[in-house]
Amino acid sequence: MPAPHRVYLVPGMFGFGRLAGYDYFHHVREALEARYRAAGEELVTAVVPTPPTSSLRFRARMLAKAIQRSAGDEGPIHLVGHSTGGLDIRLLLSPTTNLRIEDPARLVFRERVVSAVSLNTPHYGTPAAGYFATVSGTRVLYALSLMTVLSLTLGEPGLAVFSKLLAGLGGVDQLLGGDLRLVSRGTDLVLRFVARDGRDEITDFLSKVRIDQGGVVQLMPEAMDLFNAAAEDDPRVRYGAVATAAPPPQSLRVAKRLRSPYAAITAAMFSTLYGLSSQAPKMYPYAAPSPDEASRLASGIHHKVDSGSNDGVVPTLSMLWGQLLWCGEGDHLDVLGHFHDDERPAKHVDWVTSGAHFNRARFSALMDAIARFQLGH
Repeated sequence: MPAPHRVYLVPGMFGFGRLAGYDYFHHVREALEARYRAAGEELVTAVVPTPPTSSLRFRARMLAKAIQRSAGDEGPIHLVGHSTGGLDIRLLLSPTTNLRIEDPARLVFRERVVSAVSLNTPHYGTPAAGYFATVSGTRVLYALSLMTVLSLTLGEPGLAVFSKLLAGLGGVDQLLGGDLRLVSRGTDLVLRFVARDGRDEITDFLSKVRIDQGGVVQLMPEAMDLFNAAAEDDPRVRYGAVATAAPPPQSLRVAKRLRSPYAAITAAMFSTLYGLSSQAPKMYPYAAPSPDEASRLASGIHHKVDSGSNDGVVPTLSMLWGQLLWCGEGDHLDVLGHFHDDERPAKHVDWVTSGAHFNRARFSALMDAIARFQLGH
């Protein structure tokens, strides 16, 4: 009997494995398992949680150790990285980089890696990283991490509580314009509504965001220029990418049209992030799409794609690396299945209001593309 395929899922910036009972890759894992079963292939999936904002080399080293411990001796390996996780994977697979792993035997599993898929990964960097590295940006990053965790782990009831809390603190403008103590106080208040078992996990996660932000600076386009000069692709591996763009958020500024106070708050946050991510650097350009890629981007995304297009965190043209597997309108976490569900009973929870209107049909098409690529169909 052939050995099973092994898929390792790697979270990105302010991502996690499992937190307060919520599986970050739940929808991706479930979708891939269903498609492998339909293809008559056995699949083993594993999530490799890495520190949310630590340096790329530290994260890649943790990824290597996790795979080495669990990969066994046989069977194809596939790596899927969201956002920064895609860079961790590239660094891990590169034959020209040094991860400070002294024993070469611990990297022998790389010979079995068949595919590497990046989801909304900043292969050429993101301008938002430069802002996140500032004092004000640190507050935004912390607040964004808090909002992401709460939206995904608490669901609608928790979001209602968080909306009231932010209103009491003066809204998102006051939250982002104040000092980190205001955000911390808000965090403490919100965590009272979290089950006791999850409080320590969330507090520890947010502490990592605050203490170690080595990876944030490394995501600046200037730093990624050096990364791309040093990290070569493994010629034995097939590289594929998913790219999305959210529509320019002008309409999101009309808060009265939004469905809830939380939607209004996150729309304001998204507009800020979109503006930061749209400031393309002149000296460090993103990928130049091939004619085929340009045609697919124009077909899948319902507005013009240029150097300012982004998903709220990562520029769309920075996401291109290897074969373009799927593209469409979506924000940074939509591709993981974290979107406002368009069907009932609802299975998906949104993280921010972006106006991308991502839905189950797009997510299904995206997962189809990844599974076909991994299985070589």
